[in-house]
This record gives sequence, C-alpha cells and structure tokens, in this order.
Amino acid sequence: MLTAHDFPSAHVADHAGMDMVLVGDSLAMVALGMEDTSEVIMEEMLLHCRSVARGAKSAFIVGDLPMGTYEVSPSQALASAIRMIKEGRVQAIKLEGGAEMAPTISKITTAGIPVLAH
Repeated sequence: MLTAHDFPSAHVADHAGMDMVLVGDSLAMVALGMEDTSEVIMEEMLLHCRSVARGAKSAFIVGDLPMGTYEVSPSQALASAIRMIKEGRVQAIKLEGGAEMAPTISKITTAGIPVLAH
C-alpha cells in the first residue's frame, strides 16, 4: 500500500504495481498546508479521491473518511461511506477508532462496503 493524493502519484503507484493506494486524511497537511487532519472536509477528500482513481487503474483504492463525517452515528457513517464510493470512486473506506466503532463498521460492511480501521 502507498498513500497518494493526486493523479501523478496514483499513476506512479499503479505502474509500480502497488496492490492498494490510500487517499489519506494526511492530505490536509501534505497537500493542502493545513495544521492537522481535523481540518480537511469531505469535499476535499472527494476531489482528491477522484483524482487518484483516474491515475490508479489497477490498484484497490481506499479513501479516508474525514473527521466529523462518521462519528455521530452509524447512519451518518454509512451515508458518508456511500458518498466516498459513489463520488470519490474508491473501493473501500478507512476510519479511525477501536472497539467503540464496531457498530459503525458493521453498518457500513452490511451495506457491502469494505472498511479499514485503525
């Protein structure tokens, strides 16, 4: 797995044979000059996920759900995950949390969306 935030880096990752490409919320600091990951919003993540999806044709793409888009409830998380899949063109989502996120992960995976958590 390699992290990419734009078309060129995704293209290189794909041609290097990466199995997975992560569009991480580190985008906030690495590409957008923000202080921390809590500042990035869904629309910014979606834009960069689409860019990565255009560059990585073979790799499995994972999009990070930004802070504030999944913590309120499992239903909010599912709605955000669906947006990432449909609009961001990713194949899975990533979210932060431990055992307390089990109901949220269950809700998302029951809808057929793979989840990576840490």
